[in-house]
Amino acid sequence: MNPELLLTDCLRAAPWGTTVTRILAAALSAVDPAAAVQRHLQRDGDMLRAGAQTYDLRDYERIFVVGTGKAGAPMARAAAELLGDRLTSGVVVVKGYAPTLQIADRRLQIEEPNLQSTICNLQLVEAGHPIPDERGVAGARQIAQLLEQATERDLVIALISGGGSALLTLPAAGIALAELQSLTNILLRCGANINEINTLRKHLDQVKGGGLARLAHPASVITLMLSDVVGNPLDVIGSGPTVPDTSSFADAYAVLERYNVVADAPAPIVERLRRGMAGQIAETLKPGDPRFARVHNLLVGSNLQAAEAALATARAAGFHTLLLTTYLQAEAREAGRMLAAIARELADSGQPLPRPACIIAGGETTVTLRGSGRGGRNQELALAAVADLAGLPDVALVALATDGGDGPTDAAGAIVTGTTLERARARGLDPAAHLARNDAYPFFDALGDLLKPGPTETNVNDLAFVFAF
Repeated sequence: MNPELLLTDCLRAAPWGTTVTRILAAALSAVDPAAAVQRHLQRDGDMLRAGAQTYDLRDYERIFVVGTGKAGAPMARAAAELLGDRLTSGVVVVKGYAPTLQIADRRLQIEEPNLQSTICNLQLVEAGHPIPDERGVAGARQIAQLLEQATERDLVIALISGGGSALLTLPAAGIALAELQSLTNILLRCGANINEINTLRKHLDQVKGGGLARLAHPASVITLMLSDVVGNPLDVIGSGPTVPDTSSFADAYAVLERYNVVADAPAPIVERLRRGMAGQIAETLKPGDPRFARVHNLLVGSNLQAAEAALATARAAGFHTLLLTTYLQAEAREAGRMLAAIARELADSGQPLPRPACIIAGGETTVTLRGSGRGGRNQELALAAVADLAGLPDVALVALATDGGDGPTDAAGAIVTGTTLERARARGLDPAAHLARNDAYPFFDALGDLLKPGPTETNVNDLAFVFAF
């Protein structure tokens, strides 16, 4: 990751700006998806090691690679390079931006820009996120057709990363894609978290909640998972396509009740959940199901890994460091004010760390939409801190989406300092008014303080940094 891609106007002008960008870049580099695959999947001739397990490739007639997620392209590249001619075929569904893949001595063929590309025998299908689309359904059908032919003499390598729940969509019987799209919009607007959203998705989709394991049975399955979920529950990452599901139809229905959206949800979805609770529709695959006997799930990257790399870089630069949490879950504006309060404590009392200090919080906040503005949860978190940080000398709060895209914008987050409010007022900007309408993007764009590294092709939640210099 090139640190210069993370520079904003504020960082360019500050004497500490280059150091801050190096710390942010270290976090992203630590969760490089290709490197994660290479660490956990290694080959020595015919022997393939996945974590602590070893597979003799001579035992398998065919090897398929399937997967989904924002990190799908680099993960696919690494898997294809490792397997070489032993790769039979595969399909990986990735987010809808053109992949930047290069494989030594092999040609990357772009069949149609922004739709599909091919590496050797591995096809990449681009699809929509966060709202599922027809491309994702088509990609899921291709994967399902591939896995349905698998036998006990085959090996399936599944690559799962954040964003996969929306990208890989195969609606359950009686559910239309338009209804899933409508439900996704409702859940995103009401502030439901990813665990709650994925609980519903697992009970409305054929490939989630162990669905891929069911399709691949009786083949052997190795799944490499890059987590974008707080706490790394494997059955929530990408909606757990190869993992036993610990949730139920009742849990899914309870999410709609919790946010008072039962009446707003499409009727076929509500009906399916009620039929499931009544035992009229089979549950998702549960722990102990024999179809998981030959499935090996591996966590290969997480928010903690990114945070620890950033802390190590900060310590090397002379900062006192503290990992506050990797379980940050709250309304983005509430989290922003809490982190601003920590920054004020640093400035006023030198607690909990003396200057220079770097405190990191990881996780994933939510936004309950109240207005029609433009932004994302990281930008909203930063915007909520502007007034509380006003006037504080030599402090900064940086909010960063590790995938490079915060909400439906081209920004990954924003930076706030003690001078942000003053600079905003000089331009006629009112942070409170922008916050009231969920309109963080135009506010920080006018100041030149949006982080715009572009797609990072990784995804391990968000990171918030509190600095005192």
